[in-house]
Amino acid sequence: MTNIVVPELGESIIEARVARWLKKEGDRVEVGEALVELETEKINLEVSAERAGVVASIKRKEGEDVKIGEVLAELEESAAAKPSGGGASATPPPVEDKPAPPAAATKPDSVPPPPAASTPAPEAASAPAPAPPVATPAPPPPPPPPAAPAAPARQGREEVRQRMTKRRATIARRLVEAQHNAAMLTTFNEIDMTAVMGLRERHKEAFKQQHGVGLGIASFFVKVSVAALRAFPQLNAEIQGDEIVLKRYYDIGIAVGAEGGLVVPVLHDADRMSFVKIEQAIRDYAKKAADGTLTLQDLTGGTFTITNGGVFGSLLSTPILNPPQVGILGLHKIQDRPIGVNGQVVLRPMMYVGLSYDHRIVDGREAVQFLVKIKDIIEDPAQLLLEA
Repeated sequence: MTNIVVPELGESIIEARVARWLKKEGDRVEVGEALVELETEKINLEVSAERAGVVASIKRKEGEDVKIGEVLAELEESAAAKPSGGGASATPPPVEDKPAPPAAATKPDSVPPPPAASTPAPEAASAPAPAPPVATPAPPPPPPPPAAPAAPARQGREEVRQRMTKRRATIARRLVEAQHNAAMLTTFNEIDMTAVMGLRERHKEAFKQQHGVGLGIASFFVKVSVAALRAFPQLNAEIQGDEIVLKRYYDIGIAVGAEGGLVVPVLHDADRMSFVKIEQAIRDYAKKAADGTLTLQDLTGGTFTITNGGVFGSLLSTPILNPPQVGILGLHKIQDRPIGVNGQVVLRPMMYVGLSYDHRIVDGREAVQFLVKIKDIIEDPAQLLLEA
């Protein structure tokens, strides 16, 4: 007998939930075949059989929380394959005798029908029938009072109770922890997107034809964020105990809204990635998030995060830190607004940006200057050539 146990789940994950069993007791499984799907705070993963055999017993039901190393099921390696459905015998169950039909179903001439409730029972044939007494007929009983009408159900007052998924529960816990454990502040600025949008418009067709992926604004902000992090390294750091760990590599997390909750896949070594590689990676991550196929490697690490609420129409918001990171950049909807340019009021495509930061190691001056650096390069993207 072989135990199927909860495997190692990845960095900092110690618990999972049994999402669904892919096999039943009595089912035959081959080496590498998936047995059960586990839901973790980051991704869903399948546990596969390391040996061939038959599922002898399932120890944990769907919906139960389990920890690393706990037994999920027992696999009988030497057992022959049994039919699905718990290993019951293939012999069909005996047909039960049907109960005798009720008396009412017998032939009408076998038993006389019962007399009506108002008809007296007949007397013996030998006794003469007595003369009926003369009496005043009793008045009919009054009809029963009408039943009170049921109170109409109030519309639109239904409630649905749902258990939090592991991912949603973890998101809730981490967001509260971020606000309780960090001195979080947010600074805002606005960016004229004219230069970047013009650059995209001139090159988007050739870019897509050559590389098979569109040229979005995300790649610009990834590149510009790396340049700003180099200039202000306190925002590419974390606190460990009483030490500040400054990181000389740039793993940029890109927040993606998935059906089960927000996930943040990571562009590892983003400073070494071209515009093409960044756009391809973001496209692939978005598809994997929609399909539920993100891996732990996709979500591991991250030194700084970018989140774009503008894709959902957000005009201005305050992003929350993604611990243990100390900085997150929030992008928003691009909208034409009147601004002053060279003494003239003109309409320009403007975007509000917000930088949330941990004030324990990032001063307000540095946070403001970081955001100004972002603004300056986006409004003059040729500076990226100098930064490179």
